[in-house]
Amino acid sequence: MAEIKRALISVTDKTGVADFAAELAGLGVEILSTGGTARLLRERGLAVKDVSEVTGFPEMLDGRVKTIHPRIAAGVLAVRAKPEHMAAVEAHQIPLIDMVVVNLYAFEQVAARPDATAEELIENIDIGGPTLIRAAAKNYQDVAVIVSPSDYPAVIAELKAQGGLSPATRWELAKKAFALTADYDAAISARLASLTVEDGRFTDRPETLPPVLRLRVPRRLSLRYGENPHQQAALYASGSEGVAGAEQLQGKELSFNNLVDLDAAWQLIGEFSAPAAAIIKHTNPCGCAESERLADAYRRAFEADPVSAFGGVLAFNRPLDEETAAEVAKTFIEAIAAPDYSSEALEVLSRKKNLRLVKIVRPAADQLVLKSISGGLLAQTPDVARFDRARAQVKTQRRPTEREWQALEFGWKVVKHVKSNAIVYADEAFIPVSMDYLALVGVKQILENLKMVREILEHPIEVSLVIPTFYDGRNRKSREVLERLELHFGAKVTEPIRANVRLAEAASHHQTIFEYDPSSHGARDYKNLAERVLSEAPSTNGHHAQQVQVIAR
Repeated sequence: MAEIKRALISVTDKTGVADFAAELAGLGVEILSTGGTARLLRERGLAVKDVSEVTGFPEMLDGRVKTIHPRIAAGVLAVRAKPEHMAAVEAHQIPLIDMVVVNLYAFEQVAARPDATAEELIENIDIGGPTLIRAAAKNYQDVAVIVSPSDYPAVIAELKAQGGLSPATRWELAKKAFALTADYDAAISARLASLTVEDGRFTDRPETLPPVLRLRVPRRLSLRYGENPHQQAALYASGSEGVAGAEQLQGKELSFNNLVDLDAAWQLIGEFSAPAAAIIKHTNPCGCAESERLADAYRRAFEADPVSAFGGVLAFNRPLDEETAAEVAKTFIEAIAAPDYSSEALEVLSRKKNLRLVKIVRPAADQLVLKSISGGLLAQTPDVARFDRARAQVKTQRRPTEREWQALEFGWKVVKHVKSNAIVYADEAFIPVSMDYLALVGVKQILENLKMVREILEHPIEVSLVIPTFYDGRNRKSREVLERLELHFGAKVTEPIRANVRLAEAASHHQTIFEYDPSSHGARDYKNLAERVLSEAPSTNGHHAQQVQVIAR
């Protein structure tokens, strides 16, 4: 095991470096340094030799040239096991360097500033640092390279215990070093890609969708398996934001599906400013509500569909309190995401040993949404559109009441998180139904839930059921749903909506729309009307309407 006799220390991030250097000096290691690092170490009373004493040249060009010199490079790159290398450094009286402690100019911090000029960006591109790091990492068998203050304690501990660093430790440090320089170059390339020179001056034209998508995200967590037990999986994250950066407070280890559902719940709950609760099952919302009190919001969300809530995943946009925790504890829940938990809430939920609790300190910043397809990736900007009353066009003679506007705004927030087709009762809570949900609970349960939610909500604004008919209306599941609805709604519907504009819009989207009015008299039979509308709907290439939409008021 090679002994560390001489270390070159030159860092931008000076966290812990003085203590680390003092430990090295106490082990008899000679310290070489430059600039501000050398001054700091001397202030701590450490003996430091300037790099310029080794090179015979002073630092020059505003500090751009410090360590770029053959006497430094050779001292790092000489392979001790090669006699010709050792003969060369001895002939030129070049001191060997056994450890390089370097980190780089904070380019990314400067690049993150919106007012950073091109000149500032370029000036903060480190040259000597990456050169030293790569040289030391290449010669890892003889030189230890340390690029992060987090490695200082372990390195000192091993040096004290073994008198040197093992080949395995040197190799792990080298891999970190190569990863750092790769990330550094990628950050520079990504930021400078938007700069162009026009008439001799820099112009910054950032693109939302970059010409090259560079992904270098460290693995944070190895998962037991993926969506299915035969699939391998891991979580990759580079920060402490969102679900990926959440802190797990208790419970079994998070699974791939847990994380997917937690993210769906967290994305949904982020839509609301008032206290709100969301319940997710298989990435689909099965309950969501907001109220002045968090416990009331959860109760209303749970009442939307207690069957699907069992074994679901919850999210709250307020710290979880004791009352809400007591309500949650009445049902089996897989996982909960919240910005914090009171000590009383943690006490209540601690009785559920397997319940996973995650604390999400900061929401994730808007970033590109990626989806893998065979052979590539699709990228799009996140859906951050919000409902704007001022831009809404009322197509009916009666304008919505204030309560109806509020219900519409609530429903708008929820509906973008519901997969496929959906039913939404919109007041201060809702119940969704997608085709996945049909398979989950069945038509009978859907209708029972509809009846229950109608009783729970004093003023439900609207129910919208979209039934895929596979273009010709002969799908067996669709017919079953229609027949059940016929029984549920008493087989009474109004004539198709007469608004030509809306009907034309529906036809253009392969939809047929008609309205149900439970108080109407002499209304037509639902099933017959549905079949008639389907058969008479505008067709495209011989195919009839793709969907039937029922609006119940």
